[in-house]
Amino acid sequence: MPKVVFIALDGVQRVVDAHPGESVMAAAVRSGVPGIVGECGGNCSCATCHIYVDEEFAVYVGGPEEMEEDVLELGAAAERRESSRLSCQITMIESLDGLIVHIPEEQ
Repeated sequence: MPKVVFIALDGVQRVVDAHPGESVMAAAVRSGVPGIVGECGGNCSCATCHIYVDEEFAVYVGGPEEMEEDVLELGAAAERRESSRLSCQITMIESLDGLIVHIPEEQ
């Protein structure tokens, strides 16, 4: 089972098991990760699951598609960065085991 490492603003790390095919957001919500809300339930419409993908994994995760890009641009409460993604749009697969993501200051 692949793992996701969530790093909070204060540096606290939380490692979560993610089921293959599950979104990073769903794994976070299921595991009670603070700072990942997922208000829209993973429908790419609220930006309350905004994360920053660690540089080490950016090439494997890829960039946002057009709809996700729009939601990040208009709805993200925290600073938008090149590594910004909506965690509901990242599907966990075995090759992403150990994925590191940083949680923004606010959602």
